[in-house]
Formats: sequence, C-alpha cells, structure tokens
Amino acid sequence: MLLVSGNNKAAQDERDPVRNLAPQPRTVAETGLAENFLADLLCKHLHDAGVLDMPRLVQRLALTGPVLEELLAFLRKEGRVEVLGQGGGQGLRYGLTERGRASAKDALLRSGYIGPAPFPIERYRELLKAQSVHGCRVNADNLREAFTGTVMRDGLLDQLGPAMNSGRAIMIYGPPGTGKTYISQRLIRLLREAIWIPHAIAINEAVVEIFDPQLHQPLAQGEPRTLRLDEGVDRRLVQCRRPIVITGGELTMDMLDIRFDPHSRQYQAPLQLKASNGIFIIDDLGRQRMAPVELFNRWIVPMEEKKDFLNLGGGRHCEVPFDLVLVFSTNLNPLELADEAFLRRIGYKLHFDYLQPDEYRQIWRQECDKLGTPYEPELVDFVIERLHKAENRPLLPCHPRDLLNMALDFQRYQGADGRQPLTPPILTWAWRNYFVTLAAH
Repeated sequence: MLLVSGNNKAAQDERDPVRNLAPQPRTVAETGLAENFLADLLCKHLHDAGVLDMPRLVQRLALTGPVLEELLAFLRKEGRVEVLGQGGGQGLRYGLTERGRASAKDALLRSGYIGPAPFPIERYRELLKAQSVHGCRVNADNLREAFTGTVMRDGLLDQLGPAMNSGRAIMIYGPPGTGKTYISQRLIRLLREAIWIPHAIAINEAVVEIFDPQLHQPLAQGEPRTLRLDEGVDRRLVQCRRPIVITGGELTMDMLDIRFDPHSRQYQAPLQLKASNGIFIIDDLGRQRMAPVELFNRWIVPMEEKKDFLNLGGGRHCEVPFDLVLVFSTNLNPLELADEAFLRRIGYKLHFDYLQPDEYRQIWRQECDKLGTPYEPELVDFVIERLHKAENRPLLPCHPRDLLNMALDFQRYQGADGRQPLTPPILTWAWRNYFVTLAAH
C-alpha cells in the first residue's frame, strides 16, 4: 500500500482545494443540513422504493453509512422507520411504518424532490469560488492546440486568448455562416480542468437541482469513493468536465431564474447556474422573444459585480457567484442591439468576416481529406471564380463541407466510385440545389 507523507498530502490538498472544502461527512451535523430535513428525504426514498437496505440507501442519498445510521436511529426512535429483517446477505432492510408513510406523504406535498442529498448553499458558494473558471489561464500555445486544423483570420486567436483571460463578457459578431458558433463551442477545449458539481443545492427548505445529464459530462472515477470515511470528496458532488451551455432564439427570461414546477413540486436551476465554472453562450442574440435591452438589463449586475441574485418566489432571493465566461454571438449589428454604455461593459468585441480565397481553399482541402475524395485545385478555383463570383456570393466556412457532401451524394446516385474526382458539372449541380434561386418575373 502506498503511504502518503504529511508534506505530500498537504501539497495534494493545496492542488485540489475541494478535498478540504467538501470532505465526506461522517455525521449529520457535518452535512450542513438539518436532521429533520434529511429524515424527510430518507422517508421519501423509502416511500418511493418500498424497502431499502444500507447499500441502496447510500447510493440513493449519496451519504456515508454512518450518517445514514444516525438518521435511521432518529427515525426508528420517532416510530417512522422499522427494520424488516435481512435480505440476501445484504444486511438489514428498512421500511416505513404507518406513521412514516404519513410523514413521507406530507414531505412530498412540501417538496417533490427525491434524489441525492443536496449541498448547502453556503458551501456551494465557496465551491464555485474555489474552482473559478477565471483561475484558468490561456496562452498562445493553448490556443493553437485547441484550434488545430481550424482556418481562422490572422490575429483572431490573439484576440480570443486575452478575452478568455480577462474575466469579462465576450461579444462575437458578423455575418451568418462565418463560424461564430463553431469557434465559440471550441473555446471549452481551453478549459480542461475537472470540477465538482452538486446533484442539487439546498436554499433553506428549497432544493434546486443543479446537475443536468444533458449538460454535464461526469468523469469516470479512477477508484472507489468509499475506501475511507476521512478521505475523498463529498458523495453529493459529481466530478465533471467544465460545462458549456448554449442557448439561442428559444431563450426566455424565465429560463434565467429558478423555476418551480407546481406539478412535480420541484425547483430547477437557471441556465447560467448550470453553466457555473464554465462557458455560457447566448447564440443568435437579437432573435429571442424578448427585446435585447431586456436581456442586457438582466446581465448588468452579474457582469459588473460577479454575483447573481436569483428569485425563488414569495419574495425570497438568493445570492450566488456569477462565475462563468459569458459569450454573446450575433449576426446583427451590435450598435443596433445595445447602446454604447452597455457595450463598454463587454470587454471584447470580436468581428468574424467572410473568408479570403486562400482560406476557402484551405478549408476545401481539409474537407476533401475528411471525405476521402481527391483534392483538385482547379475544381476549387472553378467554384470560387465561376460560381461564387458570378453570383456575387461571399465565401463562408460552411460552403466547402456542404457543397462537397451534396456533390458526393449526386455522384453516388449516379453509381460512380466515391474515389473518383469530382467534376465542374457535378459541383454546379450541387450549387444549384444548395442555394435558393428565385425565377425572375
């Protein structure tokens, strides 16, 4: 067995502050939650499952055995839980009494949440600060590695790097199809450190779900988290990649605040909270249902003060750190979306423009390599000179991929070998099917 010296362990804790901030709790008091709160949650799990043994209780509530034993002793003393004997060598099995079932139903009327025990909001604030995205530092080598194989205008990488390091919001603007969304999504490659995300947080008696399997990517655990009670990170946290959340024209104002579902009686976290310690991209800015000024006003305080105020309803509010890289992406003129006072609050404005012919040729070659079709310089020159210029259509990064795929579709339809070089007539056919052409009247 490998022994870790005191100095090495201290160095390890310094590198991973979460191990000190969120160790596995050994008692109910160390969870930071009230005993009655956890007892109600345990009763809801028993009401949902019927009968549970200790291993399944540990799995369901994400709490250690000693914490659950303390809760079960409390519930047995109150007459809400009873022991139903042993089952299959798995230890004691627990179920609800009549009093326990009534208690569980009452708890479900107050909150429909049945999941892992939540993480206290006070500790969650400290967790967000400890693994802040603004602690990540990007340099030129990181940028080049993250965007290997991407054709970009000279100087754009030198804008993206400082923008990511600045801690300020970023606006990316330019004509449609110039690669704004594609480049924005690749920014997450610059943030490779793992972080810890709670399944849910407790704000007084309200439980707000944070972990979203559609947005958060858990990392495989290299070793069991149950070796020792005084080692490892709290089970209520999931180790994940830093998240990237993207929303577009479907964004509404209520998605930026805590939402309560009256049917399930559960609270859902807003998008920016799920994006904490990561990247939040608002795509197609100006296409949302609300006016841009309304959306911008929502972000003024978080952008300046690095904290957000969330509304739980009933006059209740909660302050949380606003720790993320906020990216606005738009096809519209920024000066038509916001006044100069707001635009000053956005640190970096990056303009994406149409491609130059040499850039277009580089992307065409890359797409040919991906598709396994021969690269013919004369063919891409034909597309640029005889098609784009003839119809005065600008060069966009998406055109090579789309035109080549359509041309290969037609080639396969004709029964030709996919390894055969494409021809100008086939590319012209793809062009006519790709663009909308209205007949003159």
